Amino acid sequence: MTASTETETETETDIGSGTGSGSGTVLAPGLDELRDRATALDTADPLAAHRDRFLLPDGIVYLDGNSLGALPAAVPDALADGVRRQWGEGLIRSWNEHRWWQAPLRVGETIGRLLGAAPGQTLAGDSTSVQLYNGLTAAARLRPGRRLLLTDPGHFPTDQYIADAVGRLLGLEVLRVTVDDLPRCLADRGDEIAVAGYSPVDYRTGELHDMAAVTRAVQDTGALMLWDLCHAAGALPVRLDELGVDLAVGCGYKFLNGGPGAPAFLYVARRHQDAFDQALTGWNGHADPFGLSGDYTPAPGVERARVGTPPILSLLALEAALTAFDGVDMEQVRAKSLSLTGYFIDCVDTLLDGLGFTVVTPRAPHRRGSQVALRHPEAYPLVRALDARGVIGDMRAPDLLRFGVNALYVSHHDLLDAVRHLRAAVVGEEYLEPRFRQRAAVT
Repeated sequence: MTASTETETETETDIGSGTGSGSGTVLAPGLDELRDRATALDTADPLAAHRDRFLLPDGIVYLDGNSLGALPAAVPDALADGVRRQWGEGLIRSWNEHRWWQAPLRVGETIGRLLGAAPGQTLAGDSTSVQLYNGLTAAARLRPGRRLLLTDPGHFPTDQYIADAVGRLLGLEVLRVTVDDLPRCLADRGDEIAVAGYSPVDYRTGELHDMAAVTRAVQDTGALMLWDLCHAAGALPVRLDELGVDLAVGCGYKFLNGGPGAPAFLYVARRHQDAFDQALTGWNGHADPFGLSGDYTPAPGVERARVGTPPILSLLALEAALTAFDGVDMEQVRAKSLSLTGYFIDCVDTLLDGLGFTVVTPRAPHRRGSQVALRHPEAYPLVRALDARGVIGDMRAPDLLRFGVNALYVSHHDLLDAVRHLRAAVVGEEYLEPRFRQRAAVT
């Protein structure tokens, strides 16, 4: 970590007098310069007004949007209308009158626009696990005779579990290969690979991989490329069509802010749709679902990827949440995200120097997603102590503190406040309190 050359500039009585046992005087170096930078950056922020599109609790700095996005202001009324009017009054007629049946494609189209996907290629509904299972299975079936499926050993566990399940179903060898080792594997066994499933953003460290280079390298072997966009959708420009991606999946509850358990999405490039043969073929994906035939005939286009009855209330919440992106340029989102994460790292370097933290997120802007991860041996109790101070992040075992920044509602001042509280929690040894060391069910 870069050593600070700043002098102690002020007594942090406002931060040091928090709820933990470490109340009192905590000195912070370089604070004036950091505060001035935050003010200048926030004043010039073209997305600052978009914070009003979210219902954020007073006194809370929310830096866990990479796990669950904040509540968009449009969602409560949309859900109330969906429950009281559409369901309560319209009853079953709302499948037609309020176009519930079309909701998976309608919401998928909105997500697709954020991902650089032309209409007719993105569908919302079901969970990420279901979408991933169907996407990997269909991709492997598009490459008959190839018996190897690649996945990342650093993938979120579900991605690895699903890859193994697809391997068992289709009799494929599942090989775990890091992105760094991928070129060697492609050179050695490229003609055996059916599909490679990776994420552009490492969920633990926030490292961003080169989607264009990886996609091109995988496809040059004749294999298909499937991306898990859970930590990318809504956080950065993805450009699925431009990159020639074959398939992609992602959740709706992180940077898309669709709410807990929000439906996931599946992208299937148009060139693959006629031959798309997924593992789970439910009645919603039938060409004539209300014909009630005993034989399955897939619907044309991406709608064949539908499975069961969609979770309408969740889809309505996600649809309302996506209005937070109305008029938003994803390039602006990316620019602010990089400003936020870069500023956060500077705050850590200046205020936390010598306190046992290591920045594990890449410092090079083109290698960062929209989060910063810090390594510290007391990661869990520190996250709990921060929560008690009104700063919400999360941790990932064994020792990572994660801070996700959503450019639509996080400010540079939020990040300065977060790091000041983190400094106070360490200097005041609040993390040693027993209440912060007791593990909760969800970390």
